[in-house]
Amino acid sequence: MGNITLTVNGITHTLDIEPATPLLYILRNDLGLQGPKFGCGLGQCGACTVIINGAAARSCILPASAVKGNITTLEGLSAHGRLHPLQQAWIDEQVPQCGFCQNGQIMTAKAMLDKNPHPTDAQIRESMNATLCRCMTYYRVQAAIKRAVKTIADARPASGKEVAA
Repeated sequence: MGNITLTVNGITHTLDIEPATPLLYILRNDLGLQGPKFGCGLGQCGACTVIINGAAARSCILPASAVKGNITTLEGLSAHGRLHPLQQAWIDEQVPQCGFCQNGQIMTAKAMLDKNPHPTDAQIRESMNATLCRCMTYYRVQAAIKRAVKTIADARPASGKEVAA
C-alpha cells in the first residue's frame, strides 16, 4: 500500500492504495464515480474510458500509479448544473438503448472533438470504432456527435466580434 495522489474532475485525492490497482476500481470503489463501467476488463470494449490530459484512456487496465495529470470522468463533463453538449446531444438523439457503453462512447467522442472540433463522418467512425456497442446504436452515436459539433460551434462567438458578458 502507498499514497497516490490523483486529480479527478478538478478535485485532488490522496489515497492509500496498492499502486497496481486499476484506475477504474479507484474511480468506482473509492471515489464513488459511476460513469466509467467495468466491461471486458481487457481495455477492448471502451466502457471504462476516461480522459487523462486530453486523451481517451481505458481505466480498467491502467494502474493508478501510472496516472499523471488530470483525469476527467463522465461526471466531470457537466458544469454549473448544465450538461456538456455531447451529453445533451445523446439525450436529444436518443442514443442509449441498454446504456452500458455510453460512458465510453461519450468520453471517446469528447477526446476526439477536443482534438478535431469539426470531424468528417469518416473521422467520427474511425475515432469511435474501438468503442463497442452491443445494441448497435452507432448511427445514433454519429448523429449525436454531429449535433454536439453544431451546438459547440453555434455557442462560440464569431471571430472579431465582442461578446457582452
